[in-house]
Amino acid sequence: MKNKILLKSLAGLCALAAVACGGRPGPQGSVAVYLDESQPIEKRVEDALSRMTLEEKVAILHAQSKFSSAGVPRLGIPEVWCTDGPHGIRPEVLWDEWDQAGWTNDSCTAFPALTCLAATWNPEMSALYGKSIGEEARYREKDILLGPGVNIYRTPLNGRNFEYMGEDPYLSSRMVVPYIEEVQKNGVAACVKHFALNNQEAHRHGIDVEVDDRALNEIYLPAFKAAVQEGGAWAVMGAYNKYKGEHCCHNRYLLNDILKRDWAFDGVVVSDWGGTHDTKQAAENGLDMEFGSWTDGLSWGASNAYDNYYLAAPYLDMLRKGEASTATLDDKARRVLRLIFRTAMNTRKPFGSLNSPEHLAAARRIAGEGMVLLKN
Repeated sequence: MKNKILLKSLAGLCALAAVACGGRPGPQGSVAVYLDESQPIEKRVEDALSRMTLEEKVAILHAQSKFSSAGVPRLGIPEVWCTDGPHGIRPEVLWDEWDQAGWTNDSCTAFPALTCLAATWNPEMSALYGKSIGEEARYREKDILLGPGVNIYRTPLNGRNFEYMGEDPYLSSRMVVPYIEEVQKNGVAACVKHFALNNQEAHRHGIDVEVDDRALNEIYLPAFKAAVQEGGAWAVMGAYNKYKGEHCCHNRYLLNDILKRDWAFDGVVVSDWGGTHDTKQAAENGLDMEFGSWTDGLSWGASNAYDNYYLAAPYLDMLRKGEASTATLDDKARRVLRLIFRTAMNTRKPFGSLNSPEHLAAARRIAGEGMVLLKN
């Protein structure tokens, strides 16, 4: 297994050290704008973007391992590390495999399922939950927490109902906001999932969901909208299913029209693991970061399977041939850089804590408030 997590990369550390100096001029001149945390984040994004090559812009859009994506070593921009949630910080896995790495220092607090959190009907409990799990993600040096989930319960056969916030759009909308706000105070991005209409497990990778506009906007989207516009979520994960004939991880109507245009979302759209299916659609229809595509380096004829992700070499080839928009590429890269400045390169975030007495007490309190007695 490659060295990967706690210290990330030497180049990243050099960049963070420069930022920690407060952006003061060094012996060879002033610190670059993108490294100066006193500068507005959009100014830093534009400065970093102007320094990147075409290849570097593409490289930050796709995975380099099961749960990480590359940074820009030449510029000291660190990697992005994701972790599964939303009930606990997933144990470390091997770089290229799903098997656990066997670490002995990654035991986390197991928090109640989000269906239990929703059953408290108490936004204060949601804030406590987000604060606690955000501290654990931060302590483990994670940049994106893959949660919370806010898909609406529509069938009891959906095996992932337990990790969503119930069957009521209003309740989900009220509970998701404090969760996100508290997670992100730790310098960890909340990644709200699964956008959208991912309400059953059967045929989930290919089913084309049919729903009218009223149901879409009154039932299935309110919690996501609140997460973005009120909670200020820094990331959204696309769903496996299709809608209007396109997979949700590169769905023009959901991602470009609703999420980014109508809701003014300025974060990243992350694919679900294995949810990307087409380079042209991924390039044009709103996907920003691709993870978990089931590539095989041997069968694809490359030494590094990650180079064959849809937003990797195939996308780079389209750009070099003039078949893809460089303006769209820059929009994707801006979003990823914005994410990195908010998380991995944020030197002002707290240190976090892992499996602490406070977190165990929080889990017990939330569970107690969420328990509901049913009478037959």
